[in-house]
Amino acid sequence: MSGFGFWSGQDVSLKFKPAAVDTGIVFRRIDLPNSPAVEAKIINRVSGPRRTTLVKNGCSVEMVEHVLSALAGLNIDNCEILVDRPEMPGMDGSSLPFVNALLKAGTVQQDAGRRVSRVTQTVRVGNAQSWIQIEPSPTNRFELCFELEYPTCQSVGKQTFSSVVNVDRYRLSIASARTFVLESEAEQLRRQGLGERVTYDDILIFNDHGPIGNKLRFDDECARHKVLDMIGDFSLIGTDIIGKFTAHKSGHRLNSQVVLELLRQRGLGQSDQHRIPA
Repeated sequence: MSGFGFWSGQDVSLKFKPAAVDTGIVFRRIDLPNSPAVEAKIINRVSGPRRTTLVKNGCSVEMVEHVLSALAGLNIDNCEILVDRPEMPGMDGSSLPFVNALLKAGTVQQDAGRRVSRVTQTVRVGNAQSWIQIEPSPTNRFELCFELEYPTCQSVGKQTFSSVVNVDRYRLSIASARTFVLESEAEQLRRQGLGERVTYDDILIFNDHGPIGNKLRFDDECARHKVLDMIGDFSLIGTDIIGKFTAHKSGHRLNSQVVLELLRQRGLGQSDQHRIPA
């Protein structure tokens, strides 16, 4: 697949490659000497604005959440991703192009059991303004709910999207939800020299009347995209997940805190990540 990074504006090519049992999801920078690998694990995540970035031994991959979401949404847990730039291609701002490519390539069942992380305690991370609550699922499912609130932009306003996460539900109701920003945020990013190649056709840019030069795929597309991001970020635990997650005005930072909380409930610390097969 080929496109350009929304943040950097750089052209980038990406290739999904089959991987052996217990490989997990691994990014490989083929533009660098010896094609260094960066595993999609929470221990490699670093803080950064508006996107998920992974770094190992000085080698980084950025804006990985939409790629990870596509893989997790399709229950693909062993895959190498060959990429020739740090930032993943933005495509249409959703995970759908990656999903379509993966479905076209096809998947195989491997001779190994899937690992599961199960929520055992009800815990809330964050603060009064922005939080995620995790709790056990009495029905043994992976359930996500996002409560979005943009009081300064009436065309976004309040949205709530809830879903059980399985392959069919992900493919039909979540994967195509696109990333979004407010017009004022887009202008500020442009002044910083970011997103200069992005147009109104590439992502949803909202003013008070709605998306500029674009049409919504769902009335609650913004909330659905937040759920898409959660799926990608949560996949950094490297296992399936059983639990109920309710998020309120949260983002990538709190998503990573949820992964660490899940590890705590499993009795594993961040330093133990190398012991977890994907």
